Amino acid sequence: MKNIIRKIKFNLSKLGEAMLVPIVAMPVAGLLSRFGQPDLLDLQVLRMSADVVFSNLDLLFAVGMILAFTKTKDKSIPVLAAVLSIMVFKNALTYFNEDLSMGVFAGIATGGLVSYLYEKSRLWKTPNAFNLFTGEKFILTLGPIAMIPYAFFWSLVWAPIENGLDGFALWMGAAGILGVALFGFLNRLLIPTGLHHVLNAYIFYQLGSYVSADGTKVTGEVARFLAGDPTAGTFMSMFFVIMVFGLPGACLGMYQAAKPEQKKSAKGLLSSGGITSFFSGTTEPVEFTFMFSGPQLYLLHSFLTGLAGAILYLTGTKLGFAFGFNIFDLVLNWQMGTNVIFIPLLGIAYFFIYWFSFKFIILKFDLKTPGRQDFVESMEADDITTIEKGHSLKNKDYDYLSKKILQNVGGATNVVSASNCATRLRLVVKDSDLVDSEKIKQLNVLGVVKLSKENVQVIIGPEVRHVAESFNAYLDLEN
Repeated sequence: MKNIIRKIKFNLSKLGEAMLVPIVAMPVAGLLSRFGQPDLLDLQVLRMSADVVFSNLDLLFAVGMILAFTKTKDKSIPVLAAVLSIMVFKNALTYFNEDLSMGVFAGIATGGLVSYLYEKSRLWKTPNAFNLFTGEKFILTLGPIAMIPYAFFWSLVWAPIENGLDGFALWMGAAGILGVALFGFLNRLLIPTGLHHVLNAYIFYQLGSYVSADGTKVTGEVARFLAGDPTAGTFMSMFFVIMVFGLPGACLGMYQAAKPEQKKSAKGLLSSGGITSFFSGTTEPVEFTFMFSGPQLYLLHSFLTGLAGAILYLTGTKLGFAFGFNIFDLVLNWQMGTNVIFIPLLGIAYFFIYWFSFKFIILKFDLKTPGRQDFVESMEADDITTIEKGHSLKNKDYDYLSKKILQNVGGATNVVSASNCATRLRLVVKDSDLVDSEKIKQLNVLGVVKLSKENVQVIIGPEVRHVAESFNAYLDLEN
């Protein structure tokens, strides 16, 4: 049971690592989109540039999955395979059911399958005549072909889920405070799957109707609010509390929980995410930093969103958006709303709730949010000692050295993955207690560092690249 839990935690941490690719790309897209809107700079080129990123998030997620889950050092081939596969998958899914859209989950699903197939197929033995297309390159053929039945499977699974949520949204729209609270909770909870758009489609664009002063009939919370319907905005006001106040507080909490040596890198990532949420209402750059690495936090985040909806429902607060749940729409639409003062009042409270609760939970459960990773893929130049930079192995037989290291870290069955930075062989193992540090040190390496139960570093020096290549080769042979 412990092994299963450990494996689940490891894969969740890998999912968190996979999220870093889209997380880095989204903040600039969110800001470009917001500043390109008519109420600010009104530049279509900014909006178009942002749309390119947002319309291809599934592709970024697929690439992120490859970078996180494939064990090979050169990931160019599996990345290319992921790009080809997601394009085939989306077109095949449309063929089987043109009404389906899996959002970013399509990237997670296809990237996960491609990484699995790559790790298996690159070791298959084939006749020499097919060498050009097999080995590591075989995934370029296998991936796109596998996507056709894979898309058919998802067309069967995804359709009833969407239909069920669509019917549930109809009930929710008429369920009063319970409906509002559930909408807020599920709106956040379903983001990883993209199914939150099913709920949004009904609530935002179909719920209720209103005839404006010029006789135009509009439907949905968004259009009704902008047309002057005094009853619209109940389902939208809660998101200003979360986007403008809550998530920036979460970023501060995660930053303060970061390890001292990682605060610098965490600050850049979290501050850009918080600023993006505040100014553009784009929350994914923040949410994906803790969605998989800290599911407790994400469940709390979803609950607090629903709670905000319930509180604002009781106060009669109503506010909608024109371009997003951000500080600009909060200020510009203030006069059109009802009891809007409760949004900043509740928002300030939420800032502190998110701040302290995120910091407390992260430290309490040792969650691997930004700045708390045990296994950092790269090192700052200042972290590499002069001794490491100048160290030279007496024995230049890298094959022998890597073979002995593999034997003394518990063998291939104990090694999950191996990579290297400038001077260190970085290993993820199942159990670091199986690592014989003293025998490894006898191989003329500088030292062995056990960072945690699963993470070990062998300090080698500048020649680590040669050792890592040979080590991975032996690892592939034995697996």
